[in-house]
Amino acid sequence: MPVTEDGTAVWNLIRSCEPLDENSLYCNLLQCDHFADTCVVAERDDGEVLGWISGYLMPDDPSTLFVWQVAVDARAQGQGVAKRMLNALLERDCCDQVDTIKTTITRDNDASWALFRSFARSQGAKLSDEPYFRKEEHFDGEHATEHMVTISLMNAARSAA
Repeated sequence: MPVTEDGTAVWNLIRSCEPLDENSLYCNLLQCDHFADTCVVAERDDGEVLGWISGYLMPDDPSTLFVWQVAVDARAQGQGVAKRMLNALLERDCCDQVDTIKTTITRDNDASWALFRSFARSQGAKLSDEPYFRKEEHFDGEHATEHMVTISLMNAARSAA
């Protein structure tokens, strides 16, 4: 679970992980503080932050976890860090009632698609997607369409994971 002192390291990690959108340092500090229950940091033994997940329980549906960002340092990519962080997050008490994970991904973000498809498979879960925030309608043509990805978790698969 992050602490406020992780905010700067999280901010720097996100800045190094293209194509992630950069938020303000203040935003990341708030995530590490107000949303610590649904955020994850992965650290080396020396405390260096190598991974980050920000998320929150949907205000109108606490059985849905929205994953805002996933960032893994280039030196730790391909080692299953992101999937382990997702699993660790789902094991927290605050996620006891979570039966759905949602996130948005642009079509060209191959790493995120691979992560969430692999995660869904490992959970025995169904993954679906549909355009959500559209390039022209929501981003004035300045950003690719974000697809809402939904992973419907099966309780049996979660218990076995």
